[in-house]
Amino acid sequence: MLFSLMGLVLIIPFLYPLFIKTEKYDFESFRIEAERFRASATKKGREQKKGRSDQELSLVKPVYFEFDPNGLSNQRWLQLGLSFKQIRVIRNYELKGGRFFKKEDLRRIYSISPEQYKSLEPYVRISNTTSLKDSKNFKTNYKPAGIPTRTTAPIIELNSADSLELESVRGIGPAFASRIIRFRKRLGGFHRKEQLLEIYGMDSVKYDQLKDLIKVNAGLINQINLNTFTFDEIRRHPYLTYKQMNAIIQYRSQHGSFKSIDDLMKIAMLNEEIIRKIEPYIVLSP
Repeated sequence: MLFSLMGLVLIIPFLYPLFIKTEKYDFESFRIEAERFRASATKKGREQKKGRSDQELSLVKPVYFEFDPNGLSNQRWLQLGLSFKQIRVIRNYELKGGRFFKKEDLRRIYSISPEQYKSLEPYVRISNTTSLKDSKNFKTNYKPAGIPTRTTAPIIELNSADSLELESVRGIGPAFASRIIRFRKRLGGFHRKEQLLEIYGMDSVKYDQLKDLIKVNAGLINQINLNTFTFDEIRRHPYLTYKQMNAIIQYRSQHGSFKSIDDLMKIAMLNEEIIRKIEPYIVLSP
């Protein structure tokens, strides 16, 4: 009886396929449906893109007329086929005192392509600007049409300014204002204007353009108590590496409180340059 049962158990796996049909999946039909879906999505995307392109072309389809580029309104530039980006470039050129004295000056606007200039050139009519050109005060007296007059810009304090105040400074856009605030937060505040040069995207040329429009109140710096700070309080400071921070904490644990800033010189991982950079951000208290 036992041998019979064992034999039956051994035979069942071979007999099972004869009585049970294995379900087959039609992967080919699924593949075809997937291909149709991708093709439909691609076609729809192309149609949407074409629709946007046609709409954009219709918005900037040029209508040519005789014009003087000096102080021309935004609406008139749009009629001539310029985009909002191109108009902003022209406005920035005018705000800096730029003026078109001859039609070829329009070619200097880098956002206007040679083909576009070729289409505009026959319609450019520059009015008599000899007196303005010879005037030493032209740059300060000239106010392009359509642009609000601007009084003397207020000096912005770096440690208290929000993003909107920073963006009001010529040369600082939204992205760079955000970088300044993030760096200020990590730093604990600016103790001198030159620290802006440590921010990504700031070079000496850009700094020279805005240094007279900003100031620093070093009294607003958030200082760290060298004898009580924790690793979390200092871990994001841009002037110290993790190893240097840990070395300061370990030295304090082994030797007790720091008596002066010069005690940091006893830590091998710190040099005089680093110590002088972090000195404005350190206070010594029991």
